[in-house]
Amino acid sequence: MTGACLGRTGLNRKTALATATVTLAAEAPDIDVLGNFKGSVFGFAHHRGFTHSFLGLVLVSGAVVGLVYAIWRLRGRKTRDPNLPPRWGLLFFYAYLAGLTHILLDFTNGYGVRPFWPFSEKWYAWDIVFIADPIIWGLLIAGLVVPGFFSLINDEIGVRRKGPAGRLAATLALLGLVVLWGVRDYEHRRAIHALEARTYEGMDPIRASAYPYWWNPFQWLGVIETSNFYADTLVDSLTPEVDPDGRMQLHYKPEESPATLAAKRSYLGRVYLDWAKYPVTETEVMESGGYVVRLRDLRFEYPGRGGRGILEAGVELDRNLNVVSEGFGSHWQRTAKGPGEP
Repeated sequence: MTGACLGRTGLNRKTALATATVTLAAEAPDIDVLGNFKGSVFGFAHHRGFTHSFLGLVLVSGAVVGLVYAIWRLRGRKTRDPNLPPRWGLLFFYAYLAGLTHILLDFTNGYGVRPFWPFSEKWYAWDIVFIADPIIWGLLIAGLVVPGFFSLINDEIGVRRKGPAGRLAATLALLGLVVLWGVRDYEHRRAIHALEARTYEGMDPIRASAYPYWWNPFQWLGVIETSNFYADTLVDSLTPEVDPDGRMQLHYKPEESPATLAAKRSYLGRVYLDWAKYPVTETEVMESGGYVVRLRDLRFEYPGRGGRGILEAGVELDRNLNVVSEGFGSHWQRTAKGPGEP
C-alpha cells in the first residue's frame, strides 16, 4: 500500500509502469521468506538481512524492473498511455526508492533491520510502531480508496478532473504516516524517560526500552535490565506512569551452565543472541539425560498476547551436549552436526 501511494503522488506521471513497479518493489524485500523452505532456523537467520539492506536492494530493484520489463514485452509492449513510454532507468530509481520505504517501515517496529549488510550485521530498530498497525493501514487504505469515491461522484455530476487522479489523497496519506511517526517517537521517548527515572527492587536500571501496543499510542511494554534481573511492565506515556496496574514481572538472570553455554554456541543460539535485545534462557532436563534450552526475548512477551510461542527458540542437546535439534515454536529440525556447526 505504501508503494501504491508513492506511485500516485506523481511518479506515475513521469513514466509508464511506475505504479506497478513501485508497488512490487515496496513488497519485494520480503521475498526472503522463501528461506523458510530450508527450515525455520535458516529462515530466521536470513530474515531481514540481504534483501533488507542498502546494497542488496540494488539487486532486488533490478529483479523487479526485470520482471516488469518481461511482462511488458509479453503483453506486446502495451501501456495505458501510448504517449508515455516506460523509462527503465527512472523505473529502477523508483524501485529502489520504494524498497527504501520497506526498510524504513520495518525499521520503525521492534523486530529491526540490518541495512548495512554485508559490512555490518548490526540490528537497528526504532521501536515506535507495532508490527501490525491499524492506524497505518487506515491511512494508506484511505489514500488509495477515497479518490475512487470522489471520482465516481465527479463523473456522476459531470465535474472535470483537475490534475493526476489520487495525487492529493496519496500525498496526504504518506504525510499522515510521517506525522504518526513523530507522535509515536515523542511518546516513546517519554515512556523510556519514565522507565529510567525510577528504581526496581532498590536497583537502578542498566538500560530500559519501550515497545508499542498495536491499538493505543500511549501504552507501551517497558523492559528494564538491572544487574540481577530483567523486569517487564506496562508504561502509560500520557501520564507518564510506570506499572499503573501493579503487575510488573521480574525475570532473574539464571547462572550459566554447560547446557546453556552449549546452546548459545549452536548455530541457532548465535543467530538468536545476535538478534535478541533482552534474551533469557530456560533449561529443561530430559529423562534421557539430555537438555532442552529455550531462548526468549522479553521485548516480544506482551502479557496475555501469546507472543512467546512465536519467537521462542529452542535447542535440544544430548547428554554429551551435542546439538540434536533446534527450531522455533513447533517447527524444529534435527541435526547430525556437532555444537557450533551451522
